[in-house]
Amino acid sequence: MTSRLRTHAAAAALAVAATALLPATDATAGPRPCPTLNVSEGWHGDNKARIERLIADHCQDEHDKGTRTKKPLAVFDWDNTVIKNDVGDATLYWLLRNDRIRPPRHGDWAATSRWLTPEAATALAGACPTSVRTLPTSTDTRCADEILAVYGTGATSTGSTAFAGHDHRRMEPQYAWLAQLLHGWTAREVRSFAAAARAENLAAPQGATQQVGTARVTGWVRHYEQQRDLIRVLQDAGFDVWIVSASPEPVVDVWARGVGIDPSHAIGIRNTTEHGRLTSHLQGCGSVHDGEDRMITYIDGKRCWINQEILGVHGPAAERVQPAARRQVLAAGDSDTDVSFLRDATGLRLVLNRNKNELMCRAYDNSDGRWIVNPMFIEPKKRRTTPYPCATTGYTAADGTAGPVRRADGSIVPDQQDSVF
Repeated sequence: MTSRLRTHAAAAALAVAATALLPATDATAGPRPCPTLNVSEGWHGDNKARIERLIADHCQDEHDKGTRTKKPLAVFDWDNTVIKNDVGDATLYWLLRNDRIRPPRHGDWAATSRWLTPEAATALAGACPTSVRTLPTSTDTRCADEILAVYGTGATSTGSTAFAGHDHRRMEPQYAWLAQLLHGWTAREVRSFAAAARAENLAAPQGATQQVGTARVTGWVRHYEQQRDLIRVLQDAGFDVWIVSASPEPVVDVWARGVGIDPSHAIGIRNTTEHGRLTSHLQGCGSVHDGEDRMITYIDGKRCWINQEILGVHGPAAERVQPAARRQVLAAGDSDTDVSFLRDATGLRLVLNRNKNELMCRAYDNSDGRWIVNPMFIEPKKRRTTPYPCATTGYTAADGTAGPVRRADGSIVPDQQDSVF
């Protein structure tokens, strides 16, 4: 055999060997199959199968990931959607037990929220000291109890309304108040507080309680393994996965890592800062400017923050529904606070049933066939014995008044029976 022939034969042999080592995604073997969910327990009816069909419809193989200009988008609420219980609550309880809330300047509690009523500001001033660096709430039960009452019930310990005047479709002052009580700390310090609270709540046995002030409150949190599995599969299939929560963003950042989501893909309530420290004012979205404190990641505010931070839409346009091709394919939530961004999803809207009126009215009405309802994966709610009042009081307007839940065409959703529990 001549030298040239030997060279050609060697090259051919090397090509055959290289072909044998090609990954399954190579054209010779066809694209790899889309990933499927590993956890089956806890999924209701055909929910798991429908989610897997959606993933298959949008799945990107390795070649797609390098050539497609836009990944399919999936957006999850956090508290009681990805985990059981509330990380905002868990963080506040830790702050109170460890004396980590700073008093407002000059004892003026009205400075902590523009929506705090005079009655609430007076009650807090009367219960909590002013001439301290941090409030001694681990031992001062009167102060701790007043803060708990205002945050947890929206009323003072004597029953006076604590917050008023806000837009009920854009702002929930009780949620915002936790972020505002973090004033004076750096975001890094808040993340360290949240990490300590996270460690305690994940280590505590399911059902545990803890003492805060004179109250016994929830003392444990768990990830839903079904949602952790779903998030992983979505990421493996090439989806762009985000968390949008009404808890403070530094807190959400800490927890999101537990399901494989980088803080860059987690949106929460954002404080403004001065000299590197958080203030009691909040960043704005859409037509709401920083410091106006009029819109957080709550109902219509979640839509705005998704449009602004994920889709890159700014100004008043961020408050409007975007073209279908730009919106999230999959959305998941558990509460009325999630209604708007769930309605914006173009593929499936996964609802965990916590007996929330507007959300369950829309999910059970299922007017376009894209809603799926699942019981909570841990300690699911029992069946609601009376219908959801969709036709009368299921909807809360911007001014706080109750009215009927309406479809996109203006027709009224009839009362709905609870059937997935």
